[in-house]
Amino acid sequence: MADEQRALLRALFDDAVAAADPAICLPPFLPPHPAGRLVIVGAGKAAASMALAAEEHYDGECEGLVVTRYGHGLKEDENLTSIALIEAGHPVPDDTGVEAAWRIKALAAGLHQGDLLLCLLSGGASSLLVLPAPGITLGEKQAITRALLNSGAKISEINCVRRHLSGIKGGRLAEAAYPTPTVTCAISDVPGDKPGDIGSGPTVGDPTTALDARLILERYAIPVSPAVSVLLKSGEGESPKPTDLKLSRSEFHIIANADSSLKAAAKTAEAAGYRAVILGGAIEGEARVVAQAHARIAAEAIGKGRRLALISGGETTVEVRSPAGQGGRNTEYLLALAWHLGGHQGVSAIACDTDGIDGTGPFAGAIIDSDTLKRGKDRGLDASWFLSAHNAGRFFELLEDGVTTGPTRTNVNDFRAILIEGT
Repeated sequence: MADEQRALLRALFDDAVAAADPAICLPPFLPPHPAGRLVIVGAGKAAASMALAAEEHYDGECEGLVVTRYGHGLKEDENLTSIALIEAGHPVPDDTGVEAAWRIKALAAGLHQGDLLLCLLSGGASSLLVLPAPGITLGEKQAITRALLNSGAKISEINCVRRHLSGIKGGRLAEAAYPTPTVTCAISDVPGDKPGDIGSGPTVGDPTTALDARLILERYAIPVSPAVSVLLKSGEGESPKPTDLKLSRSEFHIIANADSSLKAAAKTAEAAGYRAVILGGAIEGEARVVAQAHARIAAEAIGKGRRLALISGGETTVEVRSPAGQGGRNTEYLLALAWHLGGHQGVSAIACDTDGIDGTGPFAGAIIDSDTLKRGKDRGLDASWFLSAHNAGRFFELLEDGVTTGPTRTNVNDFRAILIEGT
């Protein structure tokens, strides 16, 4: 691959991430300081950077607590002085996340007339803001989370189950703060930008039901404990609905999403001489199936005489069928894309998670070109085996084609770009 193509692919990704930087996108949405206490809470991979932007905006005249993923805290030269920061487990929740959720809900419940609860949400909040419903243990939630993540279920389905097993999601945080007003500022990482799916909607009403959650668990054959079964069948796990009076003082703003990031990348591609085509910012489905569809689109465009940049976002899934599989939807997408392109010349691509971590590996994603499979074969790497084992990340690691960013401290989900050279 020409160095300029690799550099452009990386620039497209970097510009997409930069468009969702909380320091840029959050301040315009921050409400005026209330007459009383301003309590700032939040969760997600961007929680630390969002809290820093808010604290600087209000000159430190605030208090609160946010929780982020381990390793996604502030940089060495950054510091929070008024808002506490906790790092916890993701994608499987842990005891530290439970502690953070208890403290956040207690802060909300302690507010009074003239106060304001400001909630900062970003991708990853569903795992990080974990408070098991009464009668449910953390271990039970962990087991269900692991099974759902490996099942190929859509994020909307996973979050429906989460809301009905939670003491804080599905509107329960805003319910605890009522009648104190709640303002939520969210960086969306979910296809469709539905507020109830961003962090599983701790401050908005839930239109789904406990029956919906039960049907999802049955659909993917997820085993549940007797306690979970009783909770979902008894109605005790039902969540507040959008018409609930206690949610009437809750306000919600999406401050950044996949579309805004894709448009930023498209602008960069156009400046480099490519016609940018945005395929969509809410693409879902099995990673390798999406890759096959995109390979077909790319193959049809090859030889048409125009340089194209096919840009897309959303959240694909990987159903991990191999016990040793590491997942990683972006690397699996790329390896499948390379496989279906079959070495077509003049095509290169990048796919990365905008939070900087693809699955459980060390990479945000990877880059491919027309020689990817050949270079792999020359090194004795069987691409079909890595695909079937769901270890595409390891394939790109051995080829030294992984993209390493470290935590970006934001998250608008997957970013993909395919460059097609003109003839």
